[in-house]
Amino acid sequence: MVILFSAKLSEKHQHTLRLKYPQQEFVFCEDIVEAEKFLEQATVLVTYGEDINEETIEKAARLKWIMVLSAGVERLPFPAIEARDILVTNAKGIHKIQMAEYTISMLLQVYRTERELIENEKQAKWAKVSLQEITGKTMLVLGTGAIGQEVARLAKAFRMKTIGISRSGCHVDFFDEVYQLNSLNEKLPEADFVVSVLPSTKETKYLLNEGHFTRMKDSAVFVNIGRGDIVASDTILNAVREKEIAHAILDVFEQEPLPAEHPLWKEPNITVTPHISGKSPEYLPRALVIFEENLENFISKASNYRNIINTTRGY
Repeated sequence: MVILFSAKLSEKHQHTLRLKYPQQEFVFCEDIVEAEKFLEQATVLVTYGEDINEETIEKAARLKWIMVLSAGVERLPFPAIEARDILVTNAKGIHKIQMAEYTISMLLQVYRTERELIENEKQAKWAKVSLQEITGKTMLVLGTGAIGQEVARLAKAFRMKTIGISRSGCHVDFFDEVYQLNSLNEKLPEADFVVSVLPSTKETKYLLNEGHFTRMKDSAVFVNIGRGDIVASDTILNAVREKEIAHAILDVFEQEPLPAEHPLWKEPNITVTPHISGKSPEYLPRALVIFEENLENFISKASNYRNIINTTRGY
C-alpha cells in the first residue's frame, strides 16, 4: 500500500512513521506538484486539503482514503470524492488550545489597551490609559465543537457567562446555555463578546449580516477565528465605523492574504492578524496522532475512524 504525502513532513516525522509501519510504503513529497507522479499508485493521500482538485482525484485511480492534516476541508472537490466513495478524515480538534488562547489574549489586548501602551512605550511617553476588565462579561460563541468548548472553558476562568449557538442546540460542556441558530438574533444583545469559530459550509457562508451587528451591544467585540466568509468585510467595516460595535478582531478573511491596500488594515478599532490563531509547535504532532489512529483502523479494516467528513455536507 502506497501512502503518499503532499503535506511536507520533517525527516524526523518521516523516520518515525517508517519505523512504526515498516510494511507500508511511504512516499513523502514537498508539495502536490512533486506528488503528482505518484498519484496513480497511492491508496492513501495525506494533505493539508488545499492542493486537491477533480483532476487529482481522477489521476489517483487507487485512492481509498484522504487524510487532511487540518480542520478546513472546504476546498476539497467533494462531488468527485463522493462519486468514488473515498473516505475523508481531518484533524479536527487539534486547534482548540492555541485558538482559545488566541481569543482570550486578543480580548485582553483590546480591553487592556495594549496597542496604545506599546506605542507609548516606543515613544517613552508616560501616559495613563483607560483599562477595562473582561471578567464577568458575557461571551456568545458561534460553534460549540472542540474549539468553541475550549474558548468557553477559558472564558469560565474569567467568570464569564457563556452562550453557545449550534446547529443542534444540544448542551455541551462549559456553556451555560446553548441554542439553535434561530435564537441568534434574540441572544446577540446579551453578548459583550461574539466569537465565531464556524467552518465554511453552504449553511455558514455569509451567515452574519448587517442586522446581526445592529443587534449587538455598541460596546461589543466581535472575534472571527473560523472562516472569513462567515461575514462580508464591508459589513464589519461599516459596523465598526458606525459604532454598532466597539472592536473587531479578525484572523480570517474573504481574501487571503489580505491585500495591503485593504481598509481593514487601517481601521483603528479593528485588529488584523494573518490567519495564525491555529499556529502552534504542537500542531503537526497532534495531527499525526490522529493520522496514526486512523491508519491503524485502515490497515485492520476497522470502522471507528476519528473525524470522518460527511462528503455530502462538506464537514
